[in-house]
Amino acid sequence: MAKRDFYEILGITKNASEDEIKKAYRKLAIKYHPDKNPDDKASEEKFKEAAEAYEILSNPEKRQRYNQYGHAGVGGASGGGHGHGGMNMDDIFSQFGDIFGGGFGFGGGNGGSRGGGRRVNRGSNLRVKVKLTLKEIANGAEKKIKVNKHVSCKTCSGSGAKNGQYDTCKQCNGSGVVTRVQQTILGAMQTQTTCNACSGEGRIVKDKCNTCHGDGIVREEEVITINMPAGVAEGMQLSMSGKGNAAPRGGINGDLLIVIEEEEHPDLKREGNHLIYSLNISFPDAAIGTNVEIPTIDAKAKIKIEPGTQSGKVLRLKGKGLPDVNSYGRGDLLVEISVFTPINLSADEKKTLENLKNSKNFVPNPNKKEKGFFERMKDYFE
Repeated sequence: MAKRDFYEILGITKNASEDEIKKAYRKLAIKYHPDKNPDDKASEEKFKEAAEAYEILSNPEKRQRYNQYGHAGVGGASGGGHGHGGMNMDDIFSQFGDIFGGGFGFGGGNGGSRGGGRRVNRGSNLRVKVKLTLKEIANGAEKKIKVNKHVSCKTCSGSGAKNGQYDTCKQCNGSGVVTRVQQTILGAMQTQTTCNACSGEGRIVKDKCNTCHGDGIVREEEVITINMPAGVAEGMQLSMSGKGNAAPRGGINGDLLIVIEEEEHPDLKREGNHLIYSLNISFPDAAIGTNVEIPTIDAKAKIKIEPGTQSGKVLRLKGKGLPDVNSYGRGDLLVEISVFTPINLSADEKKTLENLKNSKNFVPNPNKKEKGFFERMKDYFE
């Protein structure tokens, strides 16, 4: 089933400001929050859908890609995930819990996996370049790439601790933040800062893992399968959620950003979704007509050159171009014809052309507009 438009999900226009996007998401998140709608799968799906829309539209870079390329620009290359941009409920709470500013408690407000001030680590994004041929762009392609990146440590399952054991941070009592109260002339003022003892995690590794030395991540080479949508273009950037660097100690993985590079075709040039082929034909073929075989993306095609074809004529082969990345149809193959003027003629060839030169069929018969052009050119050269 096709994804709904992110602006439609949040009920905003494409010109909405950052503040309007945040307010729209907060309203939907409160309405469909799982704590307000227990065991309601429909509300949970709407909650995830709103979070995915906010995750894209609140990020200027992702929003720009979405506006330009639609869903393909922000997740079209992904071959997996959770169905909502690779986000699950824990991702949503850890990433966007602060949007409620503490005025709306997640998970009952007891500082569990959904709440409190505990900071969740996030892995960095990775950027790779992938080269595609015109044929791969036309049909879509599955590409396997090797990426050297941080992955979750298998020895400790990414926890960074031997046997998964942690101690609760004594400085913040597991909250991840330190609260300070200062007396001012306006009364008591309360401030919260990230706990520097545990870096906001609320816990401290008891015994560090010998493999990752307590980080929860190690560097490895991973083979990633990318499903490229048809119709992508040079410079376009796709993203795969959660396929970037793993985060320390069980945080949220970063994204893999895929930049498209288009390999040059030996015969065809791209112009948007159209393809251009330059065809040189001889003067006799242009005069009496012929059939010519030309290359297309997938094979060869025969086209008919009508008698009397002029240099500069463009033939259009409908639907033989590239598909639109947003499924808005397909481009055409445009054949630009150039009539070749021979050089280094033999004596016999020159004599033949001299005999033909004065024939009425070989004398241009321009219309009024063309006559004016020829007159101006004559004055120019004189």
